[in-house]
Amino acid sequence: MRIVSLLPSATEIVAELGAAGSLVGVSHGCDFPSAIVGLPVVTSCVVPKQASSLEIDTIVRAQLEESAALYAIDTDLLASLSPDVLVTQALCDVCAVSGTDVEAAVAALPGNPVVVNMEPFSLDDVLDTILHLGNALGLGEKAEHVVDGLIARIGAVVARSAARVRYRPKTIVLDWIDPPFVSGHWMHDLIDLAGGDDMMGTRDAPSYASDWGSLKAMAPEVLVIACCGFSQGRTRQELTQAGIDPILEGFEAAGTRVFVLDGNALFSRPGPRLVDSLELLAHHLHPGIHPMPDIDL
Repeated sequence: MRIVSLLPSATEIVAELGAAGSLVGVSHGCDFPSAIVGLPVVTSCVVPKQASSLEIDTIVRAQLEESAALYAIDTDLLASLSPDVLVTQALCDVCAVSGTDVEAAVAALPGNPVVVNMEPFSLDDVLDTILHLGNALGLGEKAEHVVDGLIARIGAVVARSAARVRYRPKTIVLDWIDPPFVSGHWMHDLIDLAGGDDMMGTRDAPSYASDWGSLKAMAPEVLVIACCGFSQGRTRQELTQAGIDPILEGFEAAGTRVFVLDGNALFSRPGPRLVDSLELLAHHLHPGIHPMPDIDL
């Protein structure tokens, strides 16, 4: 079976199912695990890699307002790879190639590749997605084993919290900083399971823009910043360049615990490492209860 993955989370799921060797093409954002590095890259992005947070937000808004694509598919390369399975998503046009563009690309391909569309919104949806993709690849039993393992780890976090957590700190998680975006989708699940109080009510909601004044007025006890697509180091760099460091110092002076985490490898990708994200968030919320997880970034 020849698999092309058009999004990083799908690539990680395929690898977790033991099928990394069947991948023949990936997206420009796929960077994990190391076994997939060097595979043909079938997508590209119009946003310059080193653009600032504000520049990226401006470009994305302009492209979406004009119904212009943020990503392109190299259809000639894709055709040359002759995929049997194409894994994509229709959840967010900001995150990966749009469903419409994928449909057009598939229509131009020889043969009749199977298209597996992934649209997880909650943590439960992510687990279901692993099962769905596993069945599509003929790896249903392996997928059940992977999901069982993830459920066991989630259950361990919940059990520790149930036994020892005496209060839930008021928590806000951001997935962008300039402007600040409150993280939605599965983030409510992660905050709740980690033993926090989701101040922004993000259950069943997408990410949405806010402003620093409004966020500070909420007086969160914990503020987590995990920018979508940015490593921890890149996020720290952006905070300094955008002049946001003094704002965060104001949060800390008011008693907020502020954490800057990796939003590229963790939190933003609806795949197996969301459970790593849960364990990491639980540790930061309740360090005396939840151990620091050993995470492979």
